[in-house]
Amino acid sequence: MQTVLAVITLVISLVLIISVLLQEGSEAGMGAAIAGGTDKLFGKGAAKGFQAVLQRITVVSGVAFMVIVFIMGAMFR
Repeated sequence: MQTVLAVITLVISLVLIISVLLQEGSEAGMGAAIAGGTDKLFGKGAAKGFQAVLQRITVVSGVAFMVIVFIMGAMFR
């Protein structure tokens, strides 16, 4: 069981790394996050096409990674 979870964690982490590296950079930077860059999330600046797919993959693989790591931590304490 430990080996299976370790392999799953490895695969999910590789998917997460690749999806983050393939995304385009934000032109606004940290200023938009602090100064209210909500248009990026809800409005006209939302991701489209391939970037939307990458964003979805990043979120799903990030959540899956956290869940698997919490399960491994609880099981192998």
